[in-house]
Amino acid sequence: MAQRTVQLIIGQILTDEEFRSDFLERPIEALRSLRERGVELTNVEIDALVQTDRRFWSIGAEWIDARLQRCRLVGGERK
Repeated sequence: MAQRTVQLIIGQILTDEEFRSDFLERPIEALRSLRERGVELTNVEIDALVQTDRRFWSIGAEWIDARLQRCRLVGGERK
């Protein structure tokens, strides 16, 4: 288990609106796509992230200052 990798993924879920949306809709696929792009992530880590209460990801994201968030752009405007 690479703790640094897991920390980076948790940060991405909490601060990247588009990735968070993908993760909440299709968690296993979203995490496997990271692995396919070279991110070292085990099946155990994927399972642990998927099993984390979904409310944490949404509520946690709301607690983070908007200046640290990467928002989804729709038609060139912030959504």
